[in-house]
Amino acid sequence: MTLRDILVPVDGSDASLEAVSLACMTAKRNKGKVYVVYVVEVHRSLPLDADLRPEAIKGEDVLDRAERRAEEVDFEVEGELLQARDAAHAIVDEAIERSVSGIILGVGYKRPLTEGTGLAWPRGGKPAPLRGEFRLGRVSQYVLENAPCEVWLIRLPMAE
Repeated sequence: MTLRDILVPVDGSDASLEAVSLACMTAKRNKGKVYVVYVVEVHRSLPLDADLRPEAIKGEDVLDRAERRAEEVDFEVEGELLQARDAAHAIVDEAIERSVSGIILGVGYKRPLTEGTGLAWPRGGKPAPLRGEFRLGRVSQYVLENAPCEVWLIRLPMAE
């Protein structure tokens, strides 16, 4: 594991908080830093610096939880609340700006589609995933495809 400076986007999910723990343990071993970010997406009809108090309060709460998770492994993280039009772009831009060696991203379990086979009717010019194929969310997919560094995904076991 060669990651030193690591970006961890958090959304408050158990998977994103596990990503914080893994990032802290990895950075601690490699004498690096961990940057935790929560992105508030701003609707295009609003100015980018709009006062989105409820979303900001939620973001600060999630960042506090991430900082507490880091303290559990005796590590200090830098937390930042970002406002952007698109969370995925903001994460990649933040990775570039901070010159991190990796992004650790917690992803939720999305149950595969099991009925039928083949491709669904195309949406937006792209066929839908094959039935039973593992699916990622829009943010995870964009980060995997566009990040300038290593990307690790953390997916917790399926809830019983």
